[in-house]
Amino acid sequence: MGGVSALLAEYGPAFWQALLLTWKLTALSFVSGFALGVVVTVLRLLPLPPLRFVLTVYVEIFRNIPAVALLIFIVFALPDLQVLIDYEPAVILTLALVCSAFTADYLRAGINTVGGGQAEAALSLGMRPIRVITAVVLPQALRSVVQPMTSLLIALMLSTSLASQVPFPGRELTALVAKIANDSAAGMPAFAVAAAMYVASGLVIAWVGAMLDRRLRILR
Repeated sequence: MGGVSALLAEYGPAFWQALLLTWKLTALSFVSGFALGVVVTVLRLLPLPPLRFVLTVYVEIFRNIPAVALLIFIVFALPDLQVLIDYEPAVILTLALVCSAFTADYLRAGINTVGGGQAEAALSLGMRPIRVITAVVLPQALRSVVQPMTSLLIALMLSTSLASQVPFPGRELTALVAKIANDSAAGMPAFAVAAAMYVASGLVIAWVGAMLDRRLRILR
């Protein structure tokens, strides 16, 4: 306990900054990945078989490729193709692509819970297919996937540790622990503090997700 107290006395501000960076990476990658996943989901519902095939391949690739392998490709392979992306946007892009694939997959499962009669009724009223998808089907699907999306957000928050694999401008929690372990003998206390911060962040996300799920349940 004394080791943790001494560690926080010396590195307290650094841990706080690392936690804020972790939250920043999580928020940016989740928002962009969720938006992209919604777009992919909507386009996959359109009666265009070639587009559906391309987007299905997109989802399967980014849902199954290891995030660290994707990050390495973006950071070290894309420059050979004359595509240069800075380290922070590269980490966000990596997590957003993975998030979008899982979001599209979860939303497809949520759409399957919506009765087909509702879409048929909307079409019979003269609504365009894209309007039926965005105004009738998608809102109901979103209500049914709150818990899976909550789990995805927690997984995304933990995956921000990918930033420790590249020379990132700033240190998130995992990178800070690695630095402290290299610079001193306080590696284990640093790991304990970072683990507690990860757990606390995950619990907050889970609590918010459960509260949102309870509020939306009445609308299903």
